[in-house]
Formats: sequence, structure tokens, C-alpha cells
Amino acid sequence: MVTSPHPLATKAGADVLQRGGTAAEAAVAMGAVLTVVMPHFCGLGGDAVWLLADRDGWSTTLMGIGQAPAVLPDLPDALPLRGPGAMLTTACAVDSWDHALRLSAARWGGTMTPDALLAAALTLARDGYRPGASQRFWLDFRAADWPDWPGFAEQFATGGDDLLRQPQLAEILSLLIRDGLRSIYDGPAAQRIAQGLGHAGAALTAADLAATRCREAQPLAQPYRDLTLLAPPPPTQGVTTLAIMGILDRLPMPSDPAARTHLLVEAVKQAFLDRDQIADPDHADVDPLAMLAAPRLDAKAAAISTGRALAWPQTFKHGDTVFFAATDAKGCCASVLQSTYFDWGSGCVIGDTGIIWHNRGASFSTSSGHPNAIVPGKRPFYTLNPGIALRHGMPHLLYGTQGADGQPQTLAVLLTALIDLGLKPAEALAQPRFLLGRTFSDSRDSLKIEESLGSAVISTLTVLGHETAALPALSPIFGCAGAIHIDVTGSSGAHDPRGEGTAL
Repeated sequence: MVTSPHPLATKAGADVLQRGGTAAEAAVAMGAVLTVVMPHFCGLGGDAVWLLADRDGWSTTLMGIGQAPAVLPDLPDALPLRGPGAMLTTACAVDSWDHALRLSAARWGGTMTPDALLAAALTLARDGYRPGASQRFWLDFRAADWPDWPGFAEQFATGGDDLLRQPQLAEILSLLIRDGLRSIYDGPAAQRIAQGLGHAGAALTAADLAATRCREAQPLAQPYRDLTLLAPPPPTQGVTTLAIMGILDRLPMPSDPAARTHLLVEAVKQAFLDRDQIADPDHADVDPLAMLAAPRLDAKAAAISTGRALAWPQTFKHGDTVFFAATDAKGCCASVLQSTYFDWGSGCVIGDTGIIWHNRGASFSTSSGHPNAIVPGKRPFYTLNPGIALRHGMPHLLYGTQGADGQPQTLAVLLTALIDLGLKPAEALAQPRFLLGRTFSDSRDSLKIEESLGSAVISTLTVLGHETAALPALSPIFGCAGAIHIDVTGSSGAHDPRGEGTAL
């Protein structure tokens, strides 16, 4: 089974599985298509984080996260959010594909090559596709901004139902097929990208591209009920998701919707109190195991009041991404997130490549004592945290979501619906959600709630001290998640009704 936020990507993944491919190979095919048909959320100029697991008890994380340049430019006190000044990290998504395929061949007997796995993406880039509702929404949403973005209008300002063709991107994909995936870092494709970055005024060089490497790391693990939840380690916020679930594991899950929502919200707040400690462990003293230590989670669970809301303590971070997942006939699994950080990333199309570069470097701090302070070669704090839940050591749930700050919050709703309420993936994904903090439509640090939760529940939450704001049901503001459920009877999966995604 596969799931992704775009039907064309889902079909590409399903086709790979039907040809006998592995879950990792299906994920690469989906990831490649998504870089073409969802350019507002991901691309060759972005990053990716993977979780892989199989029935033999093996699991690993692939940290496809680019690094800051070896030579930093003069930086302002406040880093820009768009433009060349925000392009302060290399892009590692493609190297994560390469790493995943090497592991697939070594551990799962994978035999498919990049030419087969990137064929669907190449065809769509060359021949075109009709942009979906999500892409049209974000194009319209940024209509006042993108006329000033270099190269953007020429590439993406299509009208109506016109096919969007990306011939320059197709050329880069052709080079990757011909020269290998690593050629985007040290081959002819890399030369074109480096020239484009230099012309745009970015600090990144050809040497920085060549130094880009996906890193393999051991996943973090946290018990929840009768499952073990896996998440990627720092610099991602996977530890935050696990802390939320570890806090909830110490408390009974209320049957009353208002009490249950209040508990989830308060667990999120307790976990987020530690989130500013997360940084690149190669450059900062960060101990995720201490954040997940039983006494610490015990104390956080005990600090939750059933009758009063804690004030929201966090500074807003935003970002957009895509979640996709696959499980194959042998029970091998991939759970993946790809991102260019903000919608449309930096807004800069790089030279003649058709690639939008991400702006993940904007998430660094310029304060020298901050754990996330920018230094040469460092990876920034990262919101991406795909998940896999194990039962008896074998994959049982694959899950993830779009949404930066909202990712751990949405995963708390999704996981408790799947595990505590026993809902199927489609039912769990349709459950009403909340979002603490600011959004594009509301700058207050309020508790946004889908109005489908019901006015009585929202009123009760207000009485408990939450500053509530009701938003339309199934609003894209609440993220776009996906899930696959695996057991002895087979697999079932779905993608979010807030988007266009599918499962096959």
C-alpha cells in the first residue's frame, strides 16, 4: 500500500509495488513525482527525512538535511524569510533518495534503478500536468509576492486549466537519470545549480553542494500503550512528538471530547516547553533521551491541570511539506516527509534549472549562544518528523503530516484516534483537529479548533481558559496528514480529506 498527498504520486508508488519494487523504491518514485506536481511544498531544492523499518526488527532514520555553507556571508541580526538571503543551507532530498535505494538493495533485495523510478516524474515535468487545488490556492495566496521572485512568474504563473510544463526541471531529472542521483551534487547538474545559486546571490557554492550528505541515524523510541513509537532524532522535532505521546501514556484518555481535547492540548504545551533545546547534535549539547526520561515525563504529566489551561509558551515557526508512505509485500516500510520549508520555499528559481531552492536556513538563529545559532556546516532545527509505530517489533502504523509547529499537534490527534479510539485511518484523519499558535489567517497565539468539534465542546474549552478560535471544518490550516495501518489481515490507508491525497 502507498499513500501520498497527490494522486499522480500515489499512482507512481503503486506502479512500483505492482512491478515488485520495495517500499523504499516506491517512496523514491512518489517523492520524485511530488517534486514536480507539488512545487509549492517540495522539490529538488529541498530536504527529506525518512523512517525505514521491516518485520525483522530493523529500523533506521535517513536525515536528508542540508548544511550551512562552509563560508558564511555577512548576516543581518534577523535572517530574511525569502530570497537569496534565506538560502543558507544546501538541499539533501535527492541524496536521501540515493541512500534509501542503497539500503533497499542491501537489506530488502531492491533492484530498481533511478531511470525507472524517476520516469513518471520526468514525463510529468516534460509533458505537463494540471495544477491541483492546493497549488492553485498557494499561487493565489502569494499573488502579491511572487511577481518579485526571480524566475518564478515565467515558470509557475500559468492560467486556468492550462498544463504546467517544466522543461528545465525535466532536463535536470534527465541528467540525474543519466549520471546518477549524486550528480546533482558533483556532476553536470550540480554545475548548473551552483551557477544559478551564485547568480541569485546565495552564499552556497559548488563545494557546499559536493559536501552535502544524507546521514543515517538510529530512531528515537517511546512506548505508547502496547506500541513503540519511532521518530527521527535531533535536529528534528521528533523528540517533541514522542514527549507528547509519553506524557499522554501516563494518563487515561477521557471519553468526553472536551476533556480529551483539553488533555491533548495541555500535553502539547508541556512538551513544547523543551523544544527550544533541539538543535544539530554535532554543534550543540542536546540530549533527547533526557527529554524522554521517565521522571521528566512523569513530572510533565503531573503538571497538567484538568480544570485550567496553561498559557501557550512558544514562538511561531511555520513550514509546509508533503508526507508519503509505503509498505510492500514483504512488510518493509518507508515513512517520509519532503519539504522546501515555506510554501514556495525561498521563492527563487535557480538559474536555468527550474528548481525552487528552499529557505530552511531562515530557521537558524543569529544569537551566538543559541542552540540553533548558525555556524558553517551546521544543520538547522527541523520540523519534519515522520513516524512509524511498532507492535511486537514489527511495523503497525505509518504516519506523518504537513504543518511545522502543527506536526506534533496533528500527530497527537491522529495517533490517539488510531490507538486509543481504535479508528481506521480514514476515520482518524477526518477527526476534528486543533492548532496552537499563529497561522496565516490569525496572528494570535490562540487555540484554533475545527468547528466540527462542536460549539458545546468549544465553549467548554473556553471556560477552561483556552483562547479559542473556531475555523471551518477540514481547513488546510490544520495540515495534510496520511496514515497506513498494517496487521495480520493486511493494510488499510488514507490521506487527509483536507487535501487531494489518496492511498492505493
